[in-house]
Amino acid sequence: MIKFRLILSTKIFKMVNINQLISRDLKHFWHPCTQMKDFETCPPLFIEKAHGSYLYTNKGPLIDAISSWWCKSLGHGHPAVIAAIKDQLDQFEHVITANTTNPQLVALAEELAQITKKQHVFFASDGSSAVEIAMKLAIHANQIKGYTDKNQFIALQNGYHGETLGTMSISDLGLYKAPYRSFSLTCHYVEDIPYISGKEDLLWNNCDAYWSIVEKKLEAISNKVCAIVVEPLVQGAGGMLCYSPDFLKRLSSWAKRNNIYLIADEIMTGMGRTGKWLASHHADVEPDLICLSKGLTSGSIPLSCVMIDNSIFDLFYADYDSGKSFLHSHTYSGNALAVSAALATIRAMREEKIIEQAQNLGEYMFAALTEVAKLSGKLNNVRGIGAVVAADLEDREDHRIGNKVYQQALNHGALIRPIGKTLYWLPPLNTNHEVIGKLAEITLNSIKRAYVTP
Repeated sequence: MIKFRLILSTKIFKMVNINQLISRDLKHFWHPCTQMKDFETCPPLFIEKAHGSYLYTNKGPLIDAISSWWCKSLGHGHPAVIAAIKDQLDQFEHVITANTTNPQLVALAEELAQITKKQHVFFASDGSSAVEIAMKLAIHANQIKGYTDKNQFIALQNGYHGETLGTMSISDLGLYKAPYRSFSLTCHYVEDIPYISGKEDLLWNNCDAYWSIVEKKLEAISNKVCAIVVEPLVQGAGGMLCYSPDFLKRLSSWAKRNNIYLIADEIMTGMGRTGKWLASHHADVEPDLICLSKGLTSGSIPLSCVMIDNSIFDLFYADYDSGKSFLHSHTYSGNALAVSAALATIRAMREEKIIEQAQNLGEYMFAALTEVAKLSGKLNNVRGIGAVVAADLEDREDHRIGNKVYQQALNHGALIRPIGKTLYWLPPLNTNHEVIGKLAEITLNSIKRAYVTP
């Protein structure tokens, strides 16, 4: 059957042949992080509009349970964010910021400095670029200080920091990384990580047994390393794994003692996702560099940044020809529309007490997913920090079980995109409990059906 949908565009109704549109899509658009052959059995969704926690599609309304790749901090179409973008558009959409400034840019820099306690901000467009900038700064800063041999990195096993060649070098990505391994920078991975289920876990405040093992391994490489890069407390693409704040605190202290920079990749965990402005705040840790993106603009326009201490900034404050300048060029650094969206997002988060909402939402989601695990009998290791919860699907034989749950959920009213066999919820931070209740029911039914589907 040919599917048609009425679309209201500039107040004129147009008839859209959805099957035809999808066919045209698959001829040209290479979808990100997707095996395109999968679309032979499960075509891409047709999106009509999005609002709040919902996507409106050819399969009907769907709860956006993953915040459209973890970025919709205030949901789709938040009025304050949209209004800020429209207001800025009437002034100018983008001007080079290498030589210019404007009120919105300054206001956002001040807000971010207040949130992160870092004095300087370097803007880019996406998370990978932000982490890459932080890595370059760590290498370059050590060269300026005379430590030319300190050019290696430490990262955590199961960590993910982006997909440029530099960030992939410090990511533990297995299949995704394998073809490019020969181009990598040197990175040492910490393996003995104290994973936890949540705040009630005994390891939350004390990970002595783990740290004594890790510290010995770190000491052997300390003189070669310029920076440690971590996703604070929650490892996203690695399977939404949660680890001990005490571990992060000890790692930070060790780094400072050994003159090694700590880079906090808060691309996913920052901007309230874990129930605090930054996940690092759970451990009372002050990283040397902090990378932000995703929820920074509530997923409206791409924007990322690196927050930098005076101690690093001052190393590069010199005459142009001194060799100390940091000359990273990014065309859209400080893009006016994105900056306006970010400023509106932060102000809305303060006014609507989104951090408190995230804490409450996380508790409710954890209880709901625990109940789904109990009723389904197919989930284990329920875990979560703030407004991100996860569990692992049981079925060692079927490596596609996550995809089956995804397809079933589409038919029942939710966009759930498991990572392998890890099922997780990461909805907008202002999602209400009624929506989470529906999501829990959809998840339960989808799991049940997935396990009986050939």
